Amino acid sequence: MKKIVFLSFMFLGIFSYAQSIDYNIKKGYAAHGYDVVAYFDDHALEGQTAYSTTFDGVDYKFSSKENLDKFLTNPEKYTPQYGGYCAYAIAVSGKKVGINPETFEIRDDKLYLFYNKGKTNTLELWKKASPERLQSEADANWEKIKSKK
Repeated sequence: MKKIVFLSFMFLGIFSYAQSIDYNIKKGYAAHGYDVVAYFDDHALEGQTAYSTTFDGVDYKFSSKENLDKFLTNPEKYTPQYGGYCAYAIAVSGKKVGINPETFEIRDDKLYLFYNKGKTNTLELWKKASPERLQSEADANWEKIKSKK
């Protein structure tokens, strides 16, 4: 019995270590279930359960088998920055804020997602400010908060 308890704690410790980044998995999927590969073709498309996979303990859905296959060849390329939280909020407040999966930007071949509700579109705010400066601030803030819930 002691062995089982010990192994259970060891397994939980390994799982916690492996997933050291907090991901925004609203609706159970990264990017609210939108196809993270399609963003790179400038499309916000909802994924389908038939084309899904798990990477780094997070579930992803895709709009086609082709996009699923692209993701599988290089998942790090398509994984949203800052765990899929709002890039602008990470930059200016260091807080994890939800996103609108249809509000995104590809910058330097990386996917950034943004909050957009009512009169607040943080992608517009991001673009009006200095995106390069905000990106640098978000990178620094993310290092401080990425493993905090």
